[in-house]
Amino acid sequence: MIEIKTKLRRWGNSFGVVVPQKAVERVKAREGEEITIFLNRTKGNVLREMFGSHKFKKPVEKLMKEMDEELYDD
Repeated sequence: MIEIKTKLRRWGNSFGVVVPQKAVERVKAREGEEITIFLNRTKGNVLREMFGSHKFKKPVEKLMKEMDEELYDD
């Protein structure tokens, strides 16, 4: 398995991606073979979209300060 970055492009009513020739050669794929592609956005807040958001009772800055104090308290 390899990772490539490419842009999503509109082809008529669909979208497609262009796979670079070097990537195809590296996995020894041939025209007509079935492949699997995993999609992942690289812009935006991907982690928030994947895991949702949590509302804390305290501001994040205060929580971080409390954690630092607990970790580094001598």
